[in-house]
Amino acid sequence: MPVTTERLCKVDDVPAGTAKRFDIGKTRICLVRIVDDFYAIGDRCSHADFSLSEGEVWADDKEIECWKHGSTFDLKTGAPQSLPATKPVPVYSVSVEGDEVWVTLS
Repeated sequence: MPVTTERLCKVDDVPAGTAKRFDIGKTRICLVRIVDDFYAIGDRCSHADFSLSEGEVWADDKEIECWKHGSTFDLKTGAPQSLPATKPVPVYSVSVEGDEVWVTLS
């Protein structure tokens, strides 16, 4: 897959402490905002095909919890932090330009 940079949204479209799902082609992105920092990870839990963007954001730990089975994932590395998930989810580079949030897919 070639490297592409895609606009996801405006900064204010994702309130602090929340997550939102974006679809870019067949790629599902979970964009998480913690204060003014943004993190983008794959939106499919590696344990089962459930949307991570519907889970709870753990701001202090920089993790998101899968709402279905409770696995948590590190927002910086995609690594699972708790069972039942044992495989990481992809992470993507995020940049903020002005009031817009961009993600780099590779």
